[in-house]
Amino acid sequence: MSQIKSIVDYGADPTGKTSSTVAIQNCLLAIQKEGGGHLLIPTGHYITGSLQLCSNLVFEISAGATLCFIADTAEYPVITARWEGADTAVYQACLYGTHLRNLTIKGQGTIDGSGQYWWDRFNQQQLAYSRPYLISIEYSDNIVIQDVKVMNSPSWTIHPMASSRILIQNVLLENPSDSPNTDGINPESCQNVRIENCIFNVGDDCIAIKAGTEAAKEQRPCEDIIISNCTMNHGHGGVVIGSEMSGDIRRVLISNCIFNDTDRGIRMKTRRGRGGTISDIVVNDILMTNVICPIVINSYYFCGPGGQYSRVADKKALPVDSGTPFFKNIAISNITAHNTRACALFIYGLPEAPIDHLKLTNIEIDLAHDQQAPVAPAMFQDAIEMASEKMFLVNTTHTRIDNVHIDDDDRQLFFKEANNQALKLAIKDS
Repeated sequence: MSQIKSIVDYGADPTGKTSSTVAIQNCLLAIQKEGGGHLLIPTGHYITGSLQLCSNLVFEISAGATLCFIADTAEYPVITARWEGADTAVYQACLYGTHLRNLTIKGQGTIDGSGQYWWDRFNQQQLAYSRPYLISIEYSDNIVIQDVKVMNSPSWTIHPMASSRILIQNVLLENPSDSPNTDGINPESCQNVRIENCIFNVGDDCIAIKAGTEAAKEQRPCEDIIISNCTMNHGHGGVVIGSEMSGDIRRVLISNCIFNDTDRGIRMKTRRGRGGTISDIVVNDILMTNVICPIVINSYYFCGPGGQYSRVADKKALPVDSGTPFFKNIAISNITAHNTRACALFIYGLPEAPIDHLKLTNIEIDLAHDQQAPVAPAMFQDAIEMASEKMFLVNTTHTRIDNVHIDDDDRQLFFKEANNQALKLAIKDS
């Protein structure tokens, strides 16, 4: 690998008064021609448009350096890429790479997506195309993102797509709590992903594992995902699986994490029409505080295109077809949750495709007793609003509940619901 190349040597402006887009891209092109290298962003404030990365690259943002992306749609080429599970025209990501091998993004500096510009135009419906991701790496292998601070993302913050061998560690992700769709890390149709020691303060889901919708041109699974030692300080969900899961999501391990003030904790969601299977999910050793609902598995999720069709909300059993989604082999253990606002557990399967082989073990949940008004624990049509309820389970099979404690009072363990006909439980020491 060649010597370190500083972007300043290629004309980048460390004062931030002029654009450094051309200088940084020229530095990247020089590294690409040499077959790889080390790009250094030294201390300073640099403004740039979208950048296209290359293989065999170390992209380092030094301590005291900020890479700030220009607030102007003209700086972001329009490309075809995956957006919310389907292929469409989007503005190219701030940092973008496709068909790469051996990429590392690292350093003690900051990557700033200038998100306010994009959020305002999104809210005012002034954008011709979907907003750029902050970092998007597609169809690539051996990707490392570590130690950096990423903030103010226009939409999803880090989006690996159709890639393998991905390590994301020691990253601080910060987006305002009211910023739209600013998920933290969303691996989509990826294999062998590790996310560890990251801290999240975001406007949507902290981590969302996805595998495309039924509208995607290619169905690829997301599999072999490990999430550990992360702290979620704010978000719509702590770790979310789906609802884009048509290519299957399997073999996911979530462990040793802390969720503070996330609306939901562990959340799995899908609906009729998606197809695909979510399977072999293991969750253990999670501490949650001030969440609406610690554990949600929802087969009636209705947000997004197609969510308003009558079949999505129908509580009667419908014929099983290629669009029927399935959940199976889910084990959740060693969960502690404090000040739970809506209900302890909300699990709602389809009558024609019950959630199969669900195991809940060693779970301790205390409920918020000062709840002002009921809230919906999950998002679906005609959602039931609850306040400090215990367990809601509908349409599950081969469910085992061992050593689950939810407050010490005499209220019923299960929320009464008329459709609870396919519930098969083995309860021990609860």
